[in-house]
Amino acid sequence: MSKVLALTALLGATAVAGCTQGINPTDTDRALIGAGVGATAAHVGGHNVVKGAAIGGAAGALCDDFRLCQ
Repeated sequence: MSKVLALTALLGATAVAGCTQGINPTDTDRALIGAGVGATAAHVGGHNVVKGAAIGGAAGALCDDFRLCQ
C-alpha cells in the first residue's frame, strides 16, 4: 500500500506544483505544496501523515529537476 501512497503523493505534488507557474515558485514553495498534498493523501488513505508529507515534499521540490512541472 505504501507504493500507492508514494505514487499518489508524487502525482499530486507534481500537478499542484505545476499550477504555480505564473508566480515563479522556488523549490521551497513547491516542497511546501507537495508536503501538503502528500500529508492529505496519507491522511485520506489512512497512512502515516509524516511519511506522506516527506514523500510529497521531496516530489514537489524535485519535480522541476526532472522537468515534470516546468
